[in-house]
Amino acid sequence: MAFTVKNFHVFLLVLLPLLVSCDEKQVYIVYLGEHSGEKTHNEIEENHYSYLFSVKETVEDAKSSLLYSYKSSINGFAALLTPDEASKLSEIEEVLSVLRSQSTKYSLQTTRSWEFSGLQQGGTGFQLKKDLLLESSYGRNVIVGMLDSGIWPESKSFSDEGMGPYPSSWKGICQSGDEFNSSNCNMKIIGARYYIKGYEAQYGPLDRTLDSLSPRDKDGHGTHTASTVGGRRVQNVSALGGFARGTASGGAPLVRLAIYKVCWAIPDQGKEEGNTCFMEDILAAMDDAIGDGVDVLSMSIGTNRPVPFHEDSIAIGALHAIKKNIVVACSAGNSGPAPATLSNTAPWIITVGASSIDRKFLAPIVLGNGMKIEGQTITPYNLEKKMYQLVYAAQIVNADVPKDTSGQCLPGSLSPEAAKGKIVLCLRGNGTRLNKGLEVKRAGGIGFILGNRREDGVIPPVDAHFLPATGVNYENALKILNYINSTKTPMAYIVPATTELDSKPAPFMASFTSRGPSPVSPNILKPDITAPGLFILAAWSEASSLTKLANDPRMVKYNILSGTSMSCPHIGAASALLKAIHPTWSSAAIRSALITTAELNDNLGNPITDEFGKTADPFQFGSGHFRPTKAADPGLVYDASYTDYLLFLCSIGITNLDSSFKCPIKPPSPSNLNYPSLAIPELNGTTTVERKVTNVGGSKSVYFIKVKPPPGFLVTVSPSILIFNQVGETKTFTITVKASSVNKGMEKDKYAFGWYTWFDGIHSVQSPIAVSLA
Repeated sequence: MAFTVKNFHVFLLVLLPLLVSCDEKQVYIVYLGEHSGEKTHNEIEENHYSYLFSVKETVEDAKSSLLYSYKSSINGFAALLTPDEASKLSEIEEVLSVLRSQSTKYSLQTTRSWEFSGLQQGGTGFQLKKDLLLESSYGRNVIVGMLDSGIWPESKSFSDEGMGPYPSSWKGICQSGDEFNSSNCNMKIIGARYYIKGYEAQYGPLDRTLDSLSPRDKDGHGTHTASTVGGRRVQNVSALGGFARGTASGGAPLVRLAIYKVCWAIPDQGKEEGNTCFMEDILAAMDDAIGDGVDVLSMSIGTNRPVPFHEDSIAIGALHAIKKNIVVACSAGNSGPAPATLSNTAPWIITVGASSIDRKFLAPIVLGNGMKIEGQTITPYNLEKKMYQLVYAAQIVNADVPKDTSGQCLPGSLSPEAAKGKIVLCLRGNGTRLNKGLEVKRAGGIGFILGNRREDGVIPPVDAHFLPATGVNYENALKILNYINSTKTPMAYIVPATTELDSKPAPFMASFTSRGPSPVSPNILKPDITAPGLFILAAWSEASSLTKLANDPRMVKYNILSGTSMSCPHIGAASALLKAIHPTWSSAAIRSALITTAELNDNLGNPITDEFGKTADPFQFGSGHFRPTKAADPGLVYDASYTDYLLFLCSIGITNLDSSFKCPIKPPSPSNLNYPSLAIPELNGTTTVERKVTNVGGSKSVYFIKVKPPPGFLVTVSPSILIFNQVGETKTFTITVKASSVNKGMEKDKYAFGWYTWFDGIHSVQSPIAVSLA
């Protein structure tokens, strides 16, 4: 018997009864592909019940076991099954795969960012004359679906004033629940649903003191991401009484928002530990979103480990979405700076990394010797203007504290007698940053300096602490420590924080952003692009404290967060604006336009750097920092169809995502997917790949090729000139990559990077290249 993907699932399911009690029920997703014909939702559900009837002993057991019947585009269902029942279902011919839910867990991963990205007036980043907002009517008739932790509908960012009726294509609902009813939807929030059956199958009934059994957001994350995509313009907004003051706006302020709450508070954990999102709940939400009529899906959700595409509910749902021409943008993850840490790497998804904007929250330290050290914070508390005693945490710890953690201000480590009235320098490492500050406050410290270790990079930690505080990078932490050790009476003062704009260099890559190469499919270069994800101001839930800590009484309407969760909705908004301008473009064309027009340099004109100040590479930023105004007129696009993606899946051995499609005997190379970037892992000698571009610029145009090959490789593009006579015309070319003799000593798995660019004097269509040797 051939060892196919489906047979592998059967193999696993046969083994499971040996590992788990045959009577122990768990959630499984039974995947049947796509719906065909014109069956009603009732008929679809009855069909799904028929599968359960075949393995359950009673009709009642079959009906009670069904959690979700996926009815819009995705054909399948989620049910409580024993491993033996799941194994029997996997043997049915129509069943393409049976996925055990608990094998994969998902989690959740602005005034200045849009100005810096050149979309709104007043920025000094990548401003262009073309007014994309006006051209797109601010995204007015585009519907963006948000899969997240819900929404705080009372925020001014979600006002529907002057918006008019929503698009006739909308088919969704406004689902009522705890503290949420139909009146909480409006012409801005046109739909809201929640999905919790998978969560409750694992944890039992929701603790409704932790979260609302409704689309209401009691966490803050969902409200933040939704307002980043499509928040209305709200003047004089700031965080914590003054930080980042300005006019808050989403990137597409007139888009309609459809809210799908799929992420929930984890029992017996604080909100600060994050939420959890179950694959069957995510898949149900994506299925409904497709049926509801969304145009874009923005999902700041991912996994902390590689997941094959055929086992990944986001990848499966997104594949169905792009068949309906829905753009899907997802966060790359926050597992950097280690390589190969990406999630959401399917080529039909736009995978987004995180970078900075040109804004700092400066709170310098003045030392007793007159030296001024740069620090940053969003702490709203200030010291009386005078010098205070300064001490390193390791000098004032209790006797039982281990030496290797003595400088890290872990809970209970500091001596109140020695800390009282002093500014305490603590180092990062074990424990959370906020709790280090709480320890200083508990011990009676008057102020707090948090210093990076060498591995934390050059970006200082910026937090909202509970006492006057600031954060410094590793170099400055050493300067402070050296000063402390140089005098008997070290003194210091933390200057009140201010917001500084136009800081340089910007953007730079965030240290936490997950990196390539793709651990699932290294033939696709991921991430695709980077967008602002560092210290982003956006709307917040008024049911969640500033820090999400239960003992933090500070409530805010707008909050500052960092993560690829914050960068993803920037791309979701940009995609919505492009959808409004080019409604007939495919999701692949929109992704291509964003990728090939991205910026590689910072606002000093130098290459974008990483967290250590070194030149970053495409495994960190993809094609570069997004420039939405330029993406509206990319010149050429690399298009791809649903069939192209199925052929790609065939090439990597996945044959069970569409039963109607039969893989060719010799599928194309996975590197031949018509992608706007090129990744060639383990090159052995020479390889040639094919690409095709479609003219979306001028009716008559001539493009010339420009190549910057990866060091140690030869790259040839043929033909070197493309001539277009009309819009919509497509031309094919080949790229040949050859290892040169100079790189024979290159390490295996070590990548080199280059670029190839088509240009016509107006447009510059730029694509990154990543190559490693076999």
